[in-house]
Amino acid sequence: MRMHNPPHPGEVLRELCLKPLELSVSEAARALGVSRKTLSAILNGRAGISPEMAIRLSIAFDTSAESWLNQQTQYDLWAAEKRRKSLRVERLAA
Repeated sequence: MRMHNPPHPGEVLRELCLKPLELSVSEAARALGVSRKTLSAILNGRAGISPEMAIRLSIAFDTSAESWLNQQTQYDLWAAEKRRKSLRVERLAA
């Protein structure tokens, strides 16, 4: 079942992981082994969670990589569905 207007995983990361631990973007980026720019792009919804980032997050926050990827997939599908009517696709029937 698709979620209505799911949050970007970066928002979840900020609100449920960084804020409770009072981590700055720089501190979290250093712990994750990524640049501040990379983490900032995710937190601000300008970039998505890659499989590698999902693994990094799962290690750092004792979560599953699948949960991060599922959040990203739900967000991406919701965003794509908003553009459904503008897609020019011909229905094919067998």
